[in-house]
Amino acid sequence: MNSYTSLSSASKVVDVKDICAKARDPKFCSTVLNSKPGGTKGADLISLAEYTINFARIKATNTVTLINTLIAKSDNDPKAKNHYKTCLTHFNKDEGALKDINHVQELLKKGDYFGVNTAASAVITDVDDCIKGEGPGEPAHPDKSNLPQQAVVVQKVASIILIISNLLNEL
Repeated sequence: MNSYTSLSSASKVVDVKDICAKARDPKFCSTVLNSKPGGTKGADLISLAEYTINFARIKATNTVTLINTLIAKSDNDPKAKNHYKTCLTHFNKDEGALKDINHVQELLKKGDYFGVNTAASAVITDVDDCIKGEGPGEPAHPDKSNLPQQAVVVQKVASIILIISNLLNEL
């Protein structure tokens, strides 16, 4: 495939309804994509992917801020503090969701849509490991904070990136 073909394919305009029909939560998907400044009419897959990646980065950064607050507030609960520290690892920019989100963006710029898919899947795994624990033998922490709900938003946004990367791979 020459660069002209890949460029013209990647700039394919797709209706948000078609993307979100593939989502587990179509309403959430539609809300996220339609919040793109300038709207989505005429938006191509690459611009939607870039917007969604930036949206994921903001949500993950907000989650890191929340986790740091929860760590600071959990001095009297060592189990909770340990849980939040583990979650911080799963979200941080060195090895967690933020690192994977940055990797998604790098791969998108290179046109490696299979890589985008893999890296977006890693974000979903990072969030799962925070919320549900890292393995079958590790029970989930009974977290009553806003962390589980906020983390799931990051996961849902990453799943939109997966859908877009699948569409890019079909071109």
